[in-house]
Amino acid sequence: MTRHVLVAAALAILPGLAWAQAAPETTGPDGATLFRRQCATCHTLNASEPARQGPTLAGVYGRKVGAIEGYKYTAGYTESKLTWNDELLDKYITNPQTVFPGSTMAYRQSNAEIRHKIIDFLKDQH
Repeated sequence: MTRHVLVAAALAILPGLAWAQAAPETTGPDGATLFRRQCATCHTLNASEPARQGPTLAGVYGRKVGAIEGYKYTAGYTESKLTWNDELLDKYITNPQTVFPGSTMAYRQSNAEIRHKIIDFLKDQH
């Protein structure tokens, strides 16, 4: 009898195991998690908090570059006429020095999927 119960249990579990193996893989952490892991050491998303090493990123999407009052930007940011959008953020996060030579931002992200997740997250914070 015990043997029949074990066989029945195995037959009941097998379809579930087959489905679990066919389930799509996850695409990794979401934008909020990536921001927290890769950006939050230097940037806050709360405009009322004091600036960290970098300026607040609260409302960054659609904001004029170099526009945070009281934050000391390196040369190029405050003279810029640019606005943070998908294209600029993507290029900037890839390599800040190509956008603003002399930038002190050291972070670079070569993975386009990670950049896009972070940018989409920042857009949602607007």
